[in-house]
Amino acid sequence: MKFDEFAERCGEWLRGSGPQSDIVISSRIRLARNLAEFPFIRRCNEQDRKGIEQTFRAAIQSVTDWKELINVDVAGLPSIDRQFLVERQLISRELADASGARCVFIDANETYSLMINEEDHLRMQVMHSGLDLESAWEQANKIDTELDKRVAFAFHEKLGYLTACPTNVGTGLRVSVMLHLPALVITQQIEKVFRSLQKMGLAVRGLYGEGSQAMGDFYQISNQVTLGKSEEELVKQVGEVIPVIIDYERQARAFLVKESRKDLHDRVSRAYGILCTAQQISSEETLHLLSSVRMGINLGLIQDLEIPTINKLFIHTQPAHLQKLRGLELETQDRNVERALYLQTHLRKRPGEDPAEHN
Repeated sequence: MKFDEFAERCGEWLRGSGPQSDIVISSRIRLARNLAEFPFIRRCNEQDRKGIEQTFRAAIQSVTDWKELINVDVAGLPSIDRQFLVERQLISRELADASGARCVFIDANETYSLMINEEDHLRMQVMHSGLDLESAWEQANKIDTELDKRVAFAFHEKLGYLTACPTNVGTGLRVSVMLHLPALVITQQIEKVFRSLQKMGLAVRGLYGEGSQAMGDFYQISNQVTLGKSEEELVKQVGEVIPVIIDYERQARAFLVKESRKDLHDRVSRAYGILCTAQQISSEETLHLLSSVRMGINLGLIQDLEIPTINKLFIHTQPAHLQKLRGLELETQDRNVERALYLQTHLRKRPGEDPAEHN
């Protein structure tokens, strides 16, 4: 797989075309499954891991509609390529950092990926743009059904699907929605919202899932436990809460526009100005500033700049993507300089230049 070419495009879930996409970045359905004839990953030897990989590869390649899936041997990738796939949300950090035989099958449109030998033998994930949980679940269910015809999953009559982590036992389903909540952060209401979610049995994580920080005001909201509820009930549980959070964010944005318009405009303008003129900038600061600019576009404070462009910059300015786009491995200082140049190219039109040349 040529990651340099892959880096040039933008995944379907990042296009900003789905429902409520001004606030909801993506909807994700993830299913955890294990093969009945093999021990859990933590008890597997290398021969077991290879056997699991071969079993799933044969099953996946036997599905006619999946002939175009891209198969990536994660174990054989250099660290920068593994990081690239993590930044793109196509594999988890756990799969990237694991050892031994492991791979991933990726849909060319990046709507789904099948991770082999992660914490469980198989992690299926489907990602759609915006708030689109039901169709994401429908697609994930079809994938699960196709594989269930071809392999024997570890299943208990009373407990359901057996998984390495007890919180996944039952359906093995994790329903998550990634939201952009800058106004709730600015108005200092975000902790109050999180406490309410935790009381409802929902988890809040950062941009890259479990154990990650909330960078750029991005938060993933997901169910914590899968046992005792059906897949449809879990999708409904998360699906009913997200519109409430969206409404809170919209109210916070309206409050800022009404009560602090000058301060808000100043915040957005300063962020945009720094991104357009900085000579060097870190990925963390870039995410923080892009967050303000993204909100500014949605509130009509910035013209002639589109949300898909900002969504792309969130990913393309991350370390591995930046190096892939540049075609060179770069030290931190050099990445900061290259990131600033990349942002200038895509955010401001220079005299005598056609911005289309840089797309």
